[in-house]
Amino acid sequence: MPVRRSWLLCLAALLCAPKALADEPLPTHVATVLPDKLDEPAKPRPRQGYTLRRCLELAEQNYPKVAEARAKNDYYRAQLSEARWAPFSQWNFTTGAAVAPTVRGNPVYSPNTEVSLSSNLGMAWRATIDGFVPLWTFGKLTSLRAAATAQSKLGAHEVQKEKNAVRMDVRKAYFALQLARTSQRLLDTAANMLDSAIEKLQKSIDEGEGDELDLLKIRTFRAELDGRRSEAMKIEAIALAGLKFLTGVTGSFEIDSDDLKLSRHKLQPVAVYLQAARLHRPDVNMARIGVEARTAQVELARAKLYPDIGVTLSAAWSRAPEIADQLNPYVRDDANYFRYGFAFGMKWSLDFMPAFARVAQARAQLEQNRAIERYALGGVGAEVETVYAEAADADRREKAYGSAEGYAKRWMIAVNQGIDVGTMEEKDLVDPARQFALQRFSHLNAMLDLNVAISKLALVTGWDQIAPDGS
Repeated sequence: MPVRRSWLLCLAALLCAPKALADEPLPTHVATVLPDKLDEPAKPRPRQGYTLRRCLELAEQNYPKVAEARAKNDYYRAQLSEARWAPFSQWNFTTGAAVAPTVRGNPVYSPNTEVSLSSNLGMAWRATIDGFVPLWTFGKLTSLRAAATAQSKLGAHEVQKEKNAVRMDVRKAYFALQLARTSQRLLDTAANMLDSAIEKLQKSIDEGEGDELDLLKIRTFRAELDGRRSEAMKIEAIALAGLKFLTGVTGSFEIDSDDLKLSRHKLQPVAVYLQAARLHRPDVNMARIGVEARTAQVELARAKLYPDIGVTLSAAWSRAPEIADQLNPYVRDDANYFRYGFAFGMKWSLDFMPAFARVAQARAQLEQNRAIERYALGGVGAEVETVYAEAADADRREKAYGSAEGYAKRWMIAVNQGIDVGTMEEKDLVDPARQFALQRFSHLNAMLDLNVAISKLALVTGWDQIAPDGS
């Protein structure tokens, strides 16, 4: 009976670990490893499912926000193509057909009157083409292409921004699912142990030897396990639903492993991440490209104050068989002719006052984007340093709690061995059991915090290679 009671006290200590299911989707971790099973950690069953790397790939392919950004980028590329070809596409072609009356004669005599309405009617047709090819535009063409190119680059960075955001969401959901599964497995182990203890203690009470208070305590802890397991099941369901939506998987969904692996990335000095953010973060690049686009728009607005110099081309053909063709070149014939020609010309819009206003508007927008760039650089720096501090704290806590867990484990083994040889009592096992539970819980949460912090660091720097990918 004393041995059974000591183990119940150990279980009570193990189940008193703080809860982690709060605002963040972090499931409860409860250590239920007994001293005689410390060298045999429970292993999850092997399965074939989606790895974290595969989930990230599916999310990039199927997530609607990424698809939206890709479509917008395709729109920007089409605009770039339009900017390249539109200046050389100032061509107009007109054609038509009509019914014309019979008109005969020459410049000296005609048997018809000026307006001839007769039963002799025939078909007439006409085609005209004319256009302007710019040769010198005072910078309009280059500025227009520069602005369109910058906008196309902006679209590419918008796609990358959405990819980085969905990767972060996938990692958080994947880690939450792993910890929910681990939590349930540990809680199930503890519940089986408590059920066995309740059965034995109930039998002892029925025989008049057990303590009713001990049974009430164990039943209380057992009921608490059901409540905590329900919370873990809720987190599991939410994480699964989130992963299915993020990855676009419509059928059954399963991950390949419930084990949470610690990120392999080792923290570097904060200056490394600040430099990476300036180089890789989409927000910073978008602000920088925005300045480039606005600068090109200012140059375009200025160039519109000047004319376009180029070549004018035209050709026209008209045929009306029922109307006499006038062969005299000094007689204007609007019914039967073929004309063509080209000349150097100039097109100049003389709306100078509105043009000056458009230049002022473009300058104001340029200054606005320069301010946005300064804000982006300063805000990103502060954000990187904040996330770096979180990652550094999680890294220190993971190392400290990992050592504490190891020491508590050795403490439990030593006390258990002392009980086996008779040098220590069963009650001496309560403190090391509780400490092992607390330190294990803290270590698991520090591992999760470190993985999430590294993922956030990858997000705020745009350096996705440092984020955990499950390998």
